[in-house]
Amino acid sequence: MEIIHQYFSDFTATQLTQLEGLYDLYKDWNEKINVISRKDIDALYEKHILHSLAIATVFDFKPNAKILDLGTGGGFPGVPLAIMFPEVQFTLVDSINKKLKVIDEVTTTLNITNVTTKHSRVEDLKGEQKYDYVVSRAVAQLRLLWQWSKPMLKKNNTSKAIDDATTMHSLICLKGGDLAQEIFESYTKPRVWDLHTIFKEEFFKEKYMLQVINI
Repeated sequence: MEIIHQYFSDFTATQLTQLEGLYDLYKDWNEKINVISRKDIDALYEKHILHSLAIATVFDFKPNAKILDLGTGGGFPGVPLAIMFPEVQFTLVDSINKKLKVIDEVTTTLNITNVTTKHSRVEDLKGEQKYDYVVSRAVAQLRLLWQWSKPMLKKNNTSKAIDDATTMHSLICLKGGDLAQEIFESYTKPRVWDLHTIFKEEFFKEKYMLQVINI
């Protein structure tokens, strides 16, 4: 938790209890089900929770916003973001049902009430429900992520002047490595943030956050 306090403050008592409770719950479940890499469990707060919360350093989601976490795996970035934004509704989707059951147990135990899980392949999501944002962490190439996300996103009102692009309906994804070719092949023009300019730990070198606005 110390690394979280280095970059974030003003947590409520409830948020602190929820964040502190994540380690024991994920450690316990990881011994039964491989929710995250077992070698990473001791670095849970840096490599999974802080990484997820990178989104909160730029985006301030408004109350009642609806966010889809595409290919959530063990609940990242969705669960940490749901703790950070308790008035925002999160839907966490994954094709592996046993990981969703872990998320259900974690959120129930910690009384995180703004998370719903959905068992589905991302390719099978039809877009009947529209979201303000889609978030994702290291799930697929940007071309595919955008192909899957675009039908799920609300349209932006392009006739209205928008002062802050972070408020626009968009895909927000966390990715690593050299992204030049991947971005080129996606036919998108994302905004890109270098996470190592935000978090100084070695882990965040060559880690990036991308936003593709639905226009």
